[in-house]
Amino acid sequence: MAITAQMVKELREKTGAGMMDCKKALTETDGNMDAAIDYLREKGIAKAAKKGDRIAAEGLTFIQVEGNEAVILEVNSETDFVAKNEGFQVLVKELAAHLLANKPATVEEALAQTMANGSTVEAHINEAVAKIGEKLTLRRFEVVSKSDADAFGGYLHMGGRIGVLTVLEGSTDEAAAKDVAMHIAALKPLYVSRDQVSAEEIDRERKVLTEQALNEGKPEAIVAKMVEGRLGKFFEDICVLDQTFVKNPDQKVGQFVAATGGKLTNFVRFEVGEGIEKKVDNFAEEVMSQIKKD
Repeated sequence: MAITAQMVKELREKTGAGMMDCKKALTETDGNMDAAIDYLREKGIAKAAKKGDRIAAEGLTFIQVEGNEAVILEVNSETDFVAKNEGFQVLVKELAAHLLANKPATVEEALAQTMANGSTVEAHINEAVAKIGEKLTLRRFEVVSKSDADAFGGYLHMGGRIGVLTVLEGSTDEAAAKDVAMHIAALKPLYVSRDQVSAEEIDRERKVLTEQALNEGKPEAIVAKMVEGRLGKFFEDICVLDQTFVKNPDQKVGQFVAATGGKLTNFVRFEVGEGIEKKVDNFAEEVMSQIKKD
């Protein structure tokens, strides 16, 4: 029986399973919808889909380096307990190896790719969900390349709670690259240098600082000079090369990097769960809402 897109859509809506899994289930059952649902349940995929509305904001970041290529990724779980699970950690490493070998452009593209074991990435994650019993997601990743003359610096903080990957161009000093990664993990800069900050962002900050100075009653004649001085502090907060090096308070990160003969060209910093709105259970509110229903 020919499997149509509408059939795949219907099965996906009923089970929440991935598109490729639904298509395979319908193919295996000759288009029988009920049998396809049973097939997915037997495989543990439909069970995994039921967890889709849960919030996965815990997990791990991980870095894998192979020669001149590296990948940094974040895989989420619902609880920190599961993040320490050996099966979860194996999954993270398997996903890292696949991403580094296949270099998909997006998470969506990655989920549809076939792994070495013959399963799609999405199906492989769902199999882990069925075994572990929590919602698991590949949230983000970035594949980074360098030349033989450059150095990667990879650092995982608190076992992977924060992951940072740096590239020192023109230097093979991996220890220095890692030191910069440790600094970035601690101070959380947004940019490498000032020239990466947009003119719009700088103008907005200058306007705010100007109004602050005027509201403080500073004479207009000196406000502009004060603002430029305060902009320097603004750049120190967001640009890593302007920051005071955590391992040497007498030195800026830019000075430390320059001493290696290299140049910091790129960094990626992932912190587990950042930007994800975590659900906070309020038992009292839950009880009250239930009383009102009754």
